[in-house]
Amino acid sequence: MQETYAIGELARRTGCQVVTIRYYEQVGLLPEPARTAGGHRAYTPAHLRRLDFIKRGRSLGFPLAAISGLLDLLEDRDATCSDIDALAEQHLHEVRAKIADLRAIEARLETSLATCRHETRAECAVAEALVSAG
Repeated sequence: MQETYAIGELARRTGCQVVTIRYYEQVGLLPEPARTAGGHRAYTPAHLRRLDFIKRGRSLGFPLAAISGLLDLLEDRDATCSDIDALAEQHLHEVRAKIADLRAIEARLETSLATCRHETRAECAVAEALVSAG
């Protein structure tokens, strides 16, 4: 007989919250588990591995849609490594764009702080940058 876990045990083993596990089931990332005679979810080691994969993908910043695509590719025997690489390259492009945006924000904040005379509110360069931003 295969080992099974209650949702609380799966949450403990993976570090996911119960509500997150239920959400992943709801959106189709995690297959719905069988139920015990008492109606409780009975997760398997396959659920545990899949949830670990989802968590690793999230830790790398992949959005849930991309993780879903990766999971589909992993289950498709005809998928190629280049199919998986394409999703990773797209994500890398998005990460680099976010980094560029953050660097621009950093530069604006540094400039505002460097020009601020720390006197009155009317002379505050940071406040002025926030008021005139847009």
